[in-house]
Amino acid sequence: MLVKASNDCRVSFGHCATHPEWTLHRLTPASRLYGANGLRTGPDGLIYIAQVPGSQISTLDIATGVVGVASPMGGDIVAPDDIAFDSQGNLYATEITEGRVSVIDTLGKTRVLMGNMPCANPITIHQDRILTGECRPDGRLLELDKNGGEPRTLLENVPMPNAMEVGPDGKLYFPVMATNEIWRIDLDGGEPEIVAKGLGVPDSVKFDKDGFIVSTQVASGQVLRIDPATGEQTLLAQLSPGLDNCTFVGDRLFVSNINGSIHEIANGAATPVIDSGLQWPLGLAVATDDTLFVADGGFTYTLEQGQTMSLAGMLFSPGFPGYTRGVCAAQEGHWIVTTSNGEVSNYCPVKDTHEIIARGYDRLMDIARLSSGAIVTCEYQSGRLLLLDNNQEQVLSSDLHHPMGITTDEQDTIYVTESASGKILAYSGGRHHTVVDGLTCPEGIDYYNGRLYIADTGDKSVKVFDLNSRQLATIAENLPIGAPPGITPKPLKAVGVLAGPMIPFCGLCVNTKGDVILAGDAEGSVLKLSPTRE
Repeated sequence: MLVKASNDCRVSFGHCATHPEWTLHRLTPASRLYGANGLRTGPDGLIYIAQVPGSQISTLDIATGVVGVASPMGGDIVAPDDIAFDSQGNLYATEITEGRVSVIDTLGKTRVLMGNMPCANPITIHQDRILTGECRPDGRLLELDKNGGEPRTLLENVPMPNAMEVGPDGKLYFPVMATNEIWRIDLDGGEPEIVAKGLGVPDSVKFDKDGFIVSTQVASGQVLRIDPATGEQTLLAQLSPGLDNCTFVGDRLFVSNINGSIHEIANGAATPVIDSGLQWPLGLAVATDDTLFVADGGFTYTLEQGQTMSLAGMLFSPGFPGYTRGVCAAQEGHWIVTTSNGEVSNYCPVKDTHEIIARGYDRLMDIARLSSGAIVTCEYQSGRLLLLDNNQEQVLSSDLHHPMGITTDEQDTIYVTESASGKILAYSGGRHHTVVDGLTCPEGIDYYNGRLYIADTGDKSVKVFDLNSRQLATIAENLPIGAPPGITPKPLKAVGVLAGPMIPFCGLCVNTKGDVILAGDAEGSVLKLSPTRE
């Protein structure tokens, strides 16, 4: 594999510049990875890391800590979820949102091996036999022809199989997430056997040198060692929920978490090799006490003043509303969120509950509340601006050009960003008009004290528009927002039942002090712009 080495965060930006009356700092550090999904030790001894959100495959040199890039964002591989190598060193990747398996040869050339695999996820190679599967409720396990011929079906109707491996007995072992079990089958197919049950939602299976299963548990955060003969379980380490995969480098065990962290597991302890971070982030909102809510797709976080960021919920935790993109504050401890599955929910993380307010929408983005409690949201693809009030829906507009951000003022005027046209539109009294024009790609927006604050990902800036003077000014530029420089990301489609289309969104909100909070989605951080105070 051709690998480009880098020891920085996942993208490089020049110096961020701010207006003299503003200062900038990070509320959270930049992330080194776009999450962390499948892991595999390559023939070069590097750990290869698949990253669905970033459409990137990175490498980790455990001796130096250097992170490299084997397949970059914007390249041929889209949303890689798991990876494997054949005996010649060719890299195979499942692309979960594309429903396909591709191979990158040792010269760096990519070709599609299988293009009709909905939710393609697990893959392993045994004696150059390519074994893969679909992580969906009625998933298949397949053996692929390395020359692109018809695949052979090993097993059908498997309830969400995930990362698998051939054991010392020559059988294929795989976690079955929906039944909370690990199964095995002969490599020629046949009836499956249950190996272990009552787990913590297993999502990977590998084998140690003694022939025992090592399995990560996405819901419980446990790393388990399991006797394949008896199913007896031993806890190797307890981490946070979101564990995804594992790999051995010699006798050393490493595990990934969807949040972007990599840990080494030894002697009952977990040592961080790469710290956790944000995969995007997306929508932001503040409560009246300035508690910040961060939507990060499959994860949500809260950040209180002077505190570190705390996990509010994730895809496999109780009461989670689903892949979360837009958010606004509601009553104490509650947040109104939009999900990629087209739902609007009232989410209470402290109680692990959510109540669906409305459903059946397409590619919902930001969300805001009027003084009456009615909700305003928008559909990115259809261009509809929607008002939801007491189970009634009103379409305020149906021809917006990729709307993304929404905010309201004291008079309940609704402001919405049109990312495709570079405009900010205002809606009031059944009419609308353009407030700001000539922007590049406006996304997040918030109203504060007679001004609109706007994240413009096209020119990497935050702008402020004074609604009284009608003046537009830039308060910060060259920010790590939007697509990384020089890269055109490929859109991420749905992930089966887990998430709808994963559209990026650079959220922005203003707290009670007038600080502008910004989603540094290009580097995986949360930024704060503060006005200079006497």
